[in-house]
Amino acid sequence: APVPSDSSSPQCAGRGVGDDSLVVWKEVDLTRLSEKERRDALNEIVILALLQHENIIAYYNHFMDNTTLLIELEYCNGGNLYDKILRQKDKLFEEEMVVWYLFQIASAVSCIHRAGILHRDIKTLNIFLTKANLIKLGDYGLAKKLNSEYSMAETLVGTPYYMSPELCQGVKYNFKSDIWAVGCVIFELLTLKRTFDATNPLNLCVKIVQGNRAMEVDSTVYSWELIQMVNSCLDQDPEKRPTADELLEHPLLSKRRREMEEKVTLLNGPNKRPRSTTMNEAPIAVVTSRTSEVYVWGGGKSTPQKLDAIKSGCSARQVCAGNTHFAVVTVEKELYTWVNMQGGTKLHGQLGHGDRASYRQPKHVEKLQGKAIRQVSCGDDFTVCITDEGQVYAFGSDYYGCIGVDKAYGSEVLEPLQLDFFLTNAVEQVSCGDNHVAVLTRNREVYTWGCGEYGGIYFFHLGGCSEDFKHCVRSLWL
Repeated sequence: APVPSDSSSPQCAGRGVGDDSLVVWKEVDLTRLSEKERRDALNEIVILALLQHENIIAYYNHFMDNTTLLIELEYCNGGNLYDKILRQKDKLFEEEMVVWYLFQIASAVSCIHRAGILHRDIKTLNIFLTKANLIKLGDYGLAKKLNSEYSMAETLVGTPYYMSPELCQGVKYNFKSDIWAVGCVIFELLTLKRTFDATNPLNLCVKIVQGNRAMEVDSTVYSWELIQMVNSCLDQDPEKRPTADELLEHPLLSKRRREMEEKVTLLNGPNKRPRSTTMNEAPIAVVTSRTSEVYVWGGGKSTPQKLDAIKSGCSARQVCAGNTHFAVVTVEKELYTWVNMQGGTKLHGQLGHGDRASYRQPKHVEKLQGKAIRQVSCGDDFTVCITDEGQVYAFGSDYYGCIGVDKAYGSEVLEPLQLDFFLTNAVEQVSCGDNHVAVLTRNREVYTWGCGEYGGIYFFHLGGCSEDFKHCVRSLWL
């Protein structure tokens, strides 16, 4: 499937060589490049090979022959920050979200600068996201390695809207030019507008050099500390701008640094994949393409029939069948559900679409938009799924307590409901019986709830459980 990118090189999503992970293949047609452009393309590989950080697009491998260069990169299923800002329309981001993004961007830039690398093209289009709001800084085609922290660059490169005053004036620049670009990005997050805007490049440069911003940050919405951080990044004097490490040491970030570092590590866990160990061997320019197909039968269908709605661009990575419905998790980590029944059987919200309609073709569960779904399991008339973060969502009939909230929302839950019980105890795996649920947490604990008939579980429901309940369940450690 094509992947939107600011790069001039075509990119497409595919499966990793040697495993089933989703990756991006960046294709560079070497026959159409000048000698300098070829060097720049190979330079990106060199730069990427030097960088390993949880907030930087991971480089896995590359393949090259006389005509084509293929670079295998980490895939981000949440688009880029530019599109994220556009989707906000006029609704400002919460400060907590801006701080979360700032911490990750500063962490990535700190790693790059400590490696002696100047990015030179930091902008919202080059900052990618996962569905769990994990930041990945990418596109190192213009990056340059400096000999020391005091070295300077002088080539005029980058995107005009994010160019620093020293770049506009044609003087030498250093790592502080990247910090200026970071300030522009955070300013956009705070205002939903470009920091500097003009009808032509000349006027744009004049505004940048004069510090004539398009607008100011709303001080009634955002704290003075956050606004001052952005202003310091946008100081006209490069020497007065903070380093990336100094940004991370600011109280606004440092007081939550450990918490945010742990969150980044947790969110990266499901996506971790080692780099190829054969990079020094002669590369073989062979790429295989695999797609998944879903077949269904039963419910009046005596032979397997291919489901055309789940195909290229929406390939399945996991399927699950309940008594009355199907569920599919796609490679994009989105959840689709539809019915599997004949006649007038009543639905109880197990499809998660906010109603009891009988959708007979796979339909995206919109309520989970932006959540990276890792696994789904279907009960008789309810559904439970987990995210990459280990959050648990349930929907459908709560007649037997399978939603896990002690019928606090009635006997039917028509949309995905997050189980607060697991907010501090991430879940690794879920399995549903007809009328009960079992989960395995990352702490290797087993929790069960629902109907205990026939000894399927020890307890009737999860919601409102006592301390005795918690103690007994913890005795099921693996």
